[in-house]
Amino acid sequence: MTQHFWLSHWGHGMSQFETVEVSISGEIGSLQLNRPQQLNALSRQTLQDLTAAAHWFDAQKQVKVVVVSGQGRSFSAGFDLNTFSTPDPNYSTRDIADIGRLMAEAIYDMNALTIAAIQGNCIGGGLVLANSCDLRIAEDDARFVIPEVDLGIPLTWSGIPRLVREIGPAATKELVLTCRPFGAQEAKTFGFINTIVPVGTAMTAAQELAEQLAAKPGYSLRTTKQQVNAVAEEMANSHRGHAEADIFAFAVHDPESRAASAKYLKSKNKG
Repeated sequence: MTQHFWLSHWGHGMSQFETVEVSISGEIGSLQLNRPQQLNALSRQTLQDLTAAAHWFDAQKQVKVVVVSGQGRSFSAGFDLNTFSTPDPNYSTRDIADIGRLMAEAIYDMNALTIAAIQGNCIGGGLVLANSCDLRIAEDDARFVIPEVDLGIPLTWSGIPRLVREIGPAATKELVLTCRPFGAQEAKTFGFINTIVPVGTAMTAAQELAEQLAAKPGYSLRTTKQQVNAVAEEMANSHRGHAEADIFAFAVHDPESRAASAKYLKSKNKG
């Protein structure tokens, strides 16, 4: 039997959430971005919803595996830049950057194994979300981009250390600095993607893998994840991201960075 929940602010029980849909079927959970009209762009609310959902799943002790996905034609178009055009007095620029870090850490630290099912665009913060998952399945026409430098901002949310661990320093520098798009096959060559599947089958493949993993003893699954993550943290610690919020805030106010951001947005609006 599948249980469906729409969550709101963590601590408000089972009240309605705006941007994230979660469900549980036996020992398998589903965490799905629910902003298809915005290509699942990561707004302030979405980042908070993801963090809350991750903590909620940690309280569901029977869940061994969670499939992370996005509704519609894209996994995630990345950070929602409309956040800056609709400022909230309760959130400083630094706060916004830190909300993203907390999201990435919450997903990465989940007790359950996480499988990202990627279709369409996986951009910027969306790529950070996918990289915070344990395993990644992508459809063969998936498109990846890390556009932050062209936007005049550094890649934060602990994205750099996690990318270095997954694909190495040289590939991380190239992809982050050039901001060039790359496809699923290249992503697999780098070691970012575990499996490539035909268009329209990422969710099916992720569900099949989730069922295969959920059939194994939960203690061994959790312990293996913890062991691998502990070694990865020794390679490049991703839990030192507090200072990244200051780096991001400086970039937002740096004249050259702001000019780069304006130029990038103007080119995209023309397209």
